[in-house]
Amino acid sequence: MDINDLEKFRSFFAADRWATAAGIVIDSVGEDLVECSMEITAVHRNAGGAVQGGAIFTLADLAFAVHSNLDMVRGAAVGMTVGQSCSISYLKSSRGKRLIARSVRLSRGKSMSVYRISISDDLGVPIAEMTGNGFTTAKK
Repeated sequence: MDINDLEKFRSFFAADRWATAAGIVIDSVGEDLVECSMEITAVHRNAGGAVQGGAIFTLADLAFAVHSNLDMVRGAAVGMTVGQSCSISYLKSSRGKRLIARSVRLSRGKSMSVYRISISDDLGVPIAEMTGNGFTTAKK
């Protein structure tokens, strides 16, 4: 991946205002792996002091969105891939300062795709696992 490709993805997904407001950064983009991360701040914490499940899901969801839309953002004549269903399992609470989501593609057809997104913290602790099923819409 060259830096221009990364900047193209960062520019496109800057319009995802929820993820941007959460402080999520696209760190790397490749065919086999997409990585996004988020510094944990007070706004990400729930009433018990742990990282809010919605914040973790938002990080995983953006990694899924970036990975499932590689071709579209790069200019291919395909529609946008949207989440059809997602399943997330929360494994542990983070004691780290940053969360990292790593997306790998499990399957991809003409209109259906499946991705596994693993979320860990900067201490290497597994925090959550998400499976995202994507549906590629018709090109407008």
